[in-house]
Amino acid sequence: MHFPEKLLTLRKANNLTQEQLAEKLEVSRQSVSKWESGQASPELEKIVTLSAIFNVTTDYLLKSSEIDDLPVKTGMLEKQQQIILTREQKQQKVFWCIMYSFAVYIIFFAIYSIGHFYFEIGNPSIFFSGFLIATAIIIFICAKKLTRNSKL
Repeated sequence: MHFPEKLLTLRKANNLTQEQLAEKLEVSRQSVSKWESGQASPELEKIVTLSAIFNVTTDYLLKSSEIDDLPVKTGMLEKQQQIILTREQKQQKVFWCIMYSFAVYIIFFAIYSIGHFYFEIGNPSIFFSGFLIATAIIIFICAKKLTRNSKL
């Protein structure tokens, strides 16, 4: 892989647009485009800055070698895997919040129904107060679950 391909791969792996990379390097977007297409090459100063941005050596950027590509590709895959894992953990936390919500509301409606049918407590303000308490319990449980860093 040559410099233009490496630059394009690294930029995309780090979720940067040409515009964002250009801002970091204090050059125009067109310059980055020319570097990626092989129409031009950056100055040495910009290559050093690129190596710092992407956390690779200048040798990796400038030398054409498939062996050097392996650690970079492995790093990119590890980043993607971590993003997927984080997303799945967030989805699982949201799922459990929904399940806790259903459970709390079912318990609330069961208690209210028992009170309404057996003890003839049918005041709407009691229903509304109970509903607000159940909602507060759900908010507390979900806030605690969503802010916890460990698995559920």
